[in-house]
Amino acid sequence: MNTGFVTLDYVVFFAYALLILGVGLWMSRDKKGHQKNAEDYFLASKSLPWWAIGTSLIAANISAEQFIGMSGSGYAVGLAIASYEWMAAITLIIVGKYFLPIFIEKGLYTIPEFVEKRFSTNLKTILAVFWVALYVFVNITSVLYLGALAMNTIMGVDMFYAILGLSLFAAAYSLYGGLASIAWTDSIQVVFLIIGGLATTYLALDTVSGGQGMLEGFGIIYNKAPQKFSMILDKSNPEYINLPGIGVLIGGLWVANLYYWGFNQYIIQRALAAKSLKEAQKGIVLAAFLKLIIPFIVVIPGIAAFVIVNDPEMLALLGVEGLMNIPSDGAADKAYPWLIQFLPAGLKGLAFVALTAAIVSSLASMLNSTSTIFTMDIYKQYINKNSDDKNTVKIGRITSAVALTIGAIVAPLLGGINQAFQFIQEYTGVVSPGILAIFILGLFWKKTTNQAAIWGALVSIPVAMFFKVGPKGWAEGTAIEGIFPNIPFLDQMGYTTLITMAIIMVISWLQNKGTDSPKGFTLSKETFKTSASFNISAFAILLILVFLYAKFW
Repeated sequence: MNTGFVTLDYVVFFAYALLILGVGLWMSRDKKGHQKNAEDYFLASKSLPWWAIGTSLIAANISAEQFIGMSGSGYAVGLAIASYEWMAAITLIIVGKYFLPIFIEKGLYTIPEFVEKRFSTNLKTILAVFWVALYVFVNITSVLYLGALAMNTIMGVDMFYAILGLSLFAAAYSLYGGLASIAWTDSIQVVFLIIGGLATTYLALDTVSGGQGMLEGFGIIYNKAPQKFSMILDKSNPEYINLPGIGVLIGGLWVANLYYWGFNQYIIQRALAAKSLKEAQKGIVLAAFLKLIIPFIVVIPGIAAFVIVNDPEMLALLGVEGLMNIPSDGAADKAYPWLIQFLPAGLKGLAFVALTAAIVSSLASMLNSTSTIFTMDIYKQYINKNSDDKNTVKIGRITSAVALTIGAIVAPLLGGINQAFQFIQEYTGVVSPGILAIFILGLFWKKTTNQAAIWGALVSIPVAMFFKVGPKGWAEGTAIEGIFPNIPFLDQMGYTTLITMAIIMVISWLQNKGTDSPKGFTLSKETFKTSASFNISAFAILLILVFLYAKFW
């Protein structure tokens, strides 16, 4: 196909690539007289300032699953999918106030390490294996697939070569430099991500308005597709199964967000690398404010694409190219790549840079965190307990390379998946409820026992799969078929979390009966104390969210 890329677009893209590689490799170098140790490689020497933490959190979070997957969900569902982003802002404040102080006070490298300090090495190993498998077979794989899909749609690059190119780009600076090179390049990536994303949003809305500007375009899509601006879906909406009405605000989405932002290694690792708790909390607040604008970068373009595709007059103005790789209800994830094709010279390159920045930064983060968990929680625990820093860093690099290779091999198998963002959430949701239940009770209920937590981890998977296959599916062909409804996956996550917590509490209670209760963590009185600026920022974010939900209820 004719991609429409001109010399200026290629110049913009390659200038970005050279800048990122240059900064990444510069930050990767060993300082004179100092060889990288484990803290340097995995925690950036615990030297990250607040702005690097905040921007790196967003760069790690925003990836192809948002640009491609969430834009696709914007096309299919509408603004309701933005709840993932806006509720994440509240979740970040909770993490900064209640979870992060404990993690930093305990000097953690990895989230599984918390489990070992609170419970046992056995439970740590179980969860470490869970996480490594999840990152490799769901996160890394899906990011590579969606990124390659975008390159295939926009530039006509073969999927194989697109996956290979993205893999080599991420590996070029992240495998050698570790978290430091990733975090510092993330600060640059976020600038491209936001500017390029906003450029796409502006031009999509400007196209809808016939050149009358972004605000006019927003008004048009609001009037032409009012159903796409309902934040709370009712049961008659075909997408209710993905976003179950008021249950989004009070149910399973809290499970998804608390797990992702509080106990997800490739996210929380940035905060663990902060100069201090105060710097980490400032970074958390910055990330929360940035989350408020993400839907305008990734969801609104999807809604604009829906309006254009379903308006014959608008579609006709785009010419023959408008009919190529066109998104549809069955191929919603084509929405964002399809829009990029119509941007003018230079801006098309910038928008593609934004997408590439999102993909590469997230991929690099996932690789580093996968290697951190494997190296620190599995390799040093069972394979080589006396590994020195040099060998530990070497194993970290090898692990990243192996994880990337597996992800690149598996990625093409995801072909044909529609609304990939929902796919990722559903399969992460099989593991996350049990992990969240263990961490919440482990942090805040001293009576939680090790054996109960292990049972919770093991039982949570079959419970989650029972709900995923569906009680209706299990009952098929029996006398009780038809009694059970299909349960939205966010509700499944909520139910699985509550059931797992109940199991852990009952087993803990039985173990504690007649014995002294476990002591849990001993924390100082100052652990949860936050600054006035943190509290004011948190209140401001809450007010903004109240306004947004009131506006689009």
